[in-house]
Amino acid sequence: MKKFELRKLYKQKRKELSDDEIMSLQEKMYAQIFKLDFSDVENVHIFLPIERQKEINTYPIIAFLRSKNKSIIVSKSDFVTTKLTHFLLEKDTELKISEYGIPEPENAKEVNVKDIDLVFVPLLISDEKKFRVGYGKGFYDRFLSSCKTNVKTIGLNFFPPIERISDVNEYDVPLDVMITP
Repeated sequence: MKKFELRKLYKQKRKELSDDEIMSLQEKMYAQIFKLDFSDVENVHIFLPIERQKEINTYPIIAFLRSKNKSIIVSKSDFVTTKLTHFLLEKDTELKISEYGIPEPENAKEVNVKDIDLVFVPLLISDEKKFRVGYGKGFYDRFLSSCKTNVKTIGLNFFPPIERISDVNEYDVPLDVMITP
């Protein structure tokens, strides 16, 4: 299937998940994440969940990573340039929900993209080659292509990978690891 078809299908599938199903799926994903070795990682970029899109709640992951003394980095989205800027998320950082439903930092220190060691990536669906379908604006593909070459990437998704996304192109960045329930 093509990205636009997959985007529509998996937005609907996620919308149909009940709160109890989401809680169960999240717990299974957290269990996997909490077993990972983060010893060689200092700066972790993670997305903050868009509640109306039923994205995985990343706040427990953030709390876990903080307990391991990792620096947490989050982004602001510029929908004119379709670029992300990155900020340190400290305990006193204020968050404001954007018009797109994205929690974004208000009073935070900007971080250089080259300082990021690991990126947790949101997505709607991925394939067996670890390519992903997001919301279609290319924010994360541009972001990941500007990171240092050895940045690690972990995709988080409620659904198992499909066999193949038929219209992957040269701008699509495959992920290193996919975590699903």
